[in-house]
Amino acid sequence: MPPSLRPLDVSPVDLLVVAPHPDDAEFGAGGTVARWTDEGRGVAYVVVTSGEKGSADPDADPRALARVREAEQTAAARLLGVNQVVFLREPDQGLEDTPEFRREMVRWIRAFRPRIVVTSDPYRRYLWHRDHRVVGQVVMDAVFPYARDPLAFPELLEEGLFPHKVAEVWCWASEDPNHRVDVTGVFARKVEALGCHQSQLAGLPFEDPAAWLRARAREAARGTPYELAEAFHRAVALP
Repeated sequence: MPPSLRPLDVSPVDLLVVAPHPDDAEFGAGGTVARWTDEGRGVAYVVVTSGEKGSADPDADPRALARVREAEQTAAARLLGVNQVVFLREPDQGLEDTPEFRREMVRWIRAFRPRIVVTSDPYRRYLWHRDHRVVGQVVMDAVFPYARDPLAFPELLEEGLFPHKVAEVWCWASEDPNHRVDVTGVFARKVEALGCHQSQLAGLPFEDPAAWLRARAREAARGTPYELAEAFHRAVALP
């Protein structure tokens, strides 16, 4: 696989999406991403694993699947207007909350310097992919206090990556949503972007994935003036 971007190669963005696997960004925040890029605001992705175990076929080649899923993710991001995608290539289904992983997340937060970070909710209970739980927790810890504090991972200063304070974290798939984004006008783009992930759509237990997504977006919009929405738990950083 081709090398991913390096921290000093990237440009600052308004919104940084950290996804455990390819396709998670589109499922969780594809409409929000489309809105932000349409408004001219910068968005970047950090994709933690390449999803090389995301197949029901026991004979699938994980290395080949990783290449397919990275290509699918790149296409989906491009369709949504995201032109900076970083693949960390950590082990699918093998993530651990370690100082090394935390430092890597701090590295990219300091590189992209976003105002808002969007990721999976680490506090969803019971049946929840462990990679989603671990990524969410590591991102929360990386945002506060590690990315902010100059004495945290001082070796990053030597790489030219200086402290950065994130203003907000938005978590998708939360059981406690407190923030909704109107995605009515961009919902078709969200569906189209998810359509790039053909290796995964074939395994969904729905005859019509678009209808399932629309039902979820309609439920997320309940109690708002929106027709369709994406829901998040929004945490605002301390001043």
